[in-house]
Order: sequence, then structure tokens, then C-alpha cells
Amino acid sequence: MTLLELLKQDFSPEFQFQASRSGGAGGQNVNKVSTKMELRFHVTNSQLLDDEQKRLFQTKLKNQINSEGELIIVSQEERTQLRNKNIVIKKFRELLIKALTIPKKRVKVTPTVAMIAERLKDKKKVSEKKANRGKFDY
Repeated sequence: MTLLELLKQDFSPEFQFQASRSGGAGGQNVNKVSTKMELRFHVTNSQLLDDEQKRLFQTKLKNQINSEGELIIVSQEERTQLRNKNIVIKKFRELLIKALTIPKKRVKVTPTVAMIAERLKDKKKVSEKKANRGKFDY
């Protein structure tokens, strides 16, 4: 399954949400309402990811996955649960893209004669500029 097909998939059955009280600004609202949202996604038990995708997920995001194999994403930026829930889902999608995107291999290119000549010309110009500094005839 390609990354685009995977992004179209609905991961919501595999998400576990937990709300708690958040800290920071918000006045009495912070003390009364549980607006902080925590998304838990069990990578190893996922039915939507194949084995290769699970391996990529676990290697690239190993610092964000706990010992039980859960990816935990937290948001407490907004003052409502719904906005924080949308933020953690958006963060999950970004992490999914980050983990499953395979970078292109760098193709080593040998410099052309013109590129070498241009570089040497620039080096010569900078060298002359520095050589002419501070020399005054009185």
C-alpha cells in the first residue's frame, strides 16, 4: 500500500484518546475542564500497517514510541478538547508521512570543467580582495 493510499485510510478505530487537565494559561477554565488530549496509537497491533511500515515507524520514531509499542501524541495548545483532538490527529498524519517517506538516494555528480573554473575564479577574486586589505602607502 502506498503512502497516499495509507493517508486516505481511516485510522480512528485504532486511536485511543484520553482527556486530562492541561496546565498553562486559561484561568479558571484550566482548573475545571479537561482539555488536554492524548492520542495513543499501538504501532505493533495496527491492522492498517503492514510489517515493513511498522518497522519503518518503529525505527524512525523510536524516541516517541514507548516500551509497549504505543505512539503517544499530546496537545494542550487550545482551550477546547475538540481543537486539541484535531491537532493530535494532524500531528499523527504528519508523523505518518515523516516515518513512511523514503528519502531519495543522492546521486553523486562529478563537477564539470566549467564548474571547476567558476569555483577557482571565485576563490581567486576573494583571495585578491583579502590580499589588498590594510595596505596603504603613506
